[in-house]
Amino acid sequence: MKYTIREMYPQEYPLLADFLYESIFQREGDDPFPKTIIHQPELQVYIKYFGTGKDDACLCAVVDNKVVGAVWVRNIHGYGDLDDETPEFAISLYKEYRGYGIGTELMRQMLELLRKKGYKRASLSVQKENYALRMYQKCGFKPVIDKEEEFIMEYRF
Repeated sequence: MKYTIREMYPQEYPLLADFLYESIFQREGDDPFPKTIIHQPELQVYIKYFGTGKDDACLCAVVDNKVVGAVWVRNIHGYGDLDDETPEFAISLYKEYRGYGIGTELMRQMLELLRKKGYKRASLSVQKENYALRMYQKCGFKPVIDKEEEFIMEYRF
């Protein structure tokens, strides 16, 4: 599949609400969560006022002039919070674009961007059952906190 990765334009930031919903792990066969779930405060920290924080950065994947995925980082107190200096990852692709290596390339390019900015590490949270766990490990993330159903993982530069 032919795609390009670029910085997301500020006028596209509203798309992060869709990608936030898509990023929520939902088990096969379960009823899908309502789209309104993203309005919960613990999820809003990932997108509310995105672009105003000094650590906010977003890359997107584009296929046929359509944004089909995004990876973004913020220094927030989210599910994968480690400390006040470590940006936390969020990543999502529309389902029909998964499995083509786009997510891995989004992660790779964001890690390179953070490395160039001088960060020491990055973090994320992932459900242990989530298929994306293998991708994160392949990208160099390692579990540092083992919770009952999820890992908080870090990448060290």
